[in-house]
Amino acid sequence: MSQGIWIALGLVLILEGIGPLLAPNAWRNLMAQLSQQPDNQLRRLGGCLVVAGAVITFMLL
Repeated sequence: MSQGIWIALGLVLILEGIGPLLAPNAWRNLMAQLSQQPDNQLRRLGGCLVVAGAVITFMLL
């Protein structure tokens, strides 16, 4: 079980690193735009990402 968590963490880090690796200026602009969004909109986005991740995980198990 713990090996699966480490693999998942590694995959998340790989996916998170692709943006700044391939397109650093676009990634910086995206982060600047996200930092200017209201808290409620960021919470909604985070909630959607959590639900999508849970659904994908559930479908693969």
